[in-house]
Amino acid sequence: MAITAAEPTSVRAFGPGTALSCRECGERYELTPIFACQFCFGPLEIAYDFGNVTREEIESGPKNIWRYRSLLPVPDNVAELPNMNPGLTPLVRADRLAAELGLRSLHVKDDSANPTHSFKDRVVAIAVEAARTFGFTTLSCSSTGNLAGAVGAAAARAGFESCVFIPAGLEEGKVVMAAVYGGKVVAIDGNYDDVNRFCSELIGDEAGESWGFTNVNLRPYYAEGSKTLAYEIAEQLGWRLPEQIVIPIASGSQLTKIDKGFQELIRVGLVEDRPYKVFGAQATGCSPVAKAWENGHDVIQPVKPDTIAKSLAIGNPADGPYVLDIAQRTGGSVEHVGDDEIVDAIKLLARTEGVFAETAGGVTTGVLCKLVREGRLDPEAETVIVNTGDGLKTLNAVDSGVTATIKPSLDAFKAEGLA
Repeated sequence: MAITAAEPTSVRAFGPGTALSCRECGERYELTPIFACQFCFGPLEIAYDFGNVTREEIESGPKNIWRYRSLLPVPDNVAELPNMNPGLTPLVRADRLAAELGLRSLHVKDDSANPTHSFKDRVVAIAVEAARTFGFTTLSCSSTGNLAGAVGAAAARAGFESCVFIPAGLEEGKVVMAAVYGGKVVAIDGNYDDVNRFCSELIGDEAGESWGFTNVNLRPYYAEGSKTLAYEIAEQLGWRLPEQIVIPIASGSQLTKIDKGFQELIRVGLVEDRPYKVFGAQATGCSPVAKAWENGHDVIQPVKPDTIAKSLAIGNPADGPYVLDIAQRTGGSVEHVGDDEIVDAIKLLARTEGVFAETAGGVTTGVLCKLVREGRLDPEAETVIVNTGDGLKTLNAVDSGVTATIKPSLDAFKAEGLA
């Protein structure tokens, strides 16, 4: 139902959130579990009426994303409800990697420190609160792996049933992490886009009644969790925006919401309004947004994914066009790197900073290296890259192992040339 403002009860349930707003035509709707505009089929996102938000209020809040509850579509008592409480992950000062690349200032936002070791805990945390408000009993999702684990864990903590859908052939570590929480894990014979289409059909069937699909019918709420990356980066930098940021692209939602988060911080007066550049990162084997950027197109041509970076393997990214707009507006770009470069970048980040990234983090680090090498990133500007997950989930991507096997003696150690 289209409206000009949300119902009063919705305002209470969703904090400063006032309505759903179409990103294309601006039509507004009540805060309900819908995700597409009925007039133009554009994506819906949360519109807000922010009150007075201060740094002091945020800094005195919980040591997780709920410190930003005044900027999120959640109830005021959210910190008291059963949730995984993700966030406030480290912003690692990457001096050794910066020195190797010739950068003055570099930080890694390391979201592998979240409860299920990926940034997906952030978005699921918001979706859980929306599901609770709407009275759903089962949490579900279409996932390339990390989201399935985050949904399984959050459902277990909050008392929901769960049933998640993944493409067949995912990394074993991600499958185990999704299944261990006791919910159902269903593999679909196809790629992520096939899984997502199936979930859209299930929503319209009685079999999916009372199900909250975090990244489908709850997507407007779920997506807002990515903004908390922007909030934390700014707060951890001393309440300022980075001059450059490199972000991995799967659906593109994380990149668009980090930009939205920066803009909201400016809007409420928490940071100075200064220019920043946004760079998107994709794997060459699934790079529809990067290819559109290369060719100067504003339409994304879907592709069939073929890359080791399975967490980014979305061949038809819903937010792709908006990523292009942000890269253009901020003076950034969208780049891609091949599988060999991804592996090299994983090892580089681990060797220089002790951060073991999954393949998505290898993509981001690899694109950072490419941008520096080609002179398209300012080496003097304060730069942040985002690592979205833990390398323990994608062990098959790297070939590191035992350096040598020796007898338990000093002579054997020296004979192997290890001294």
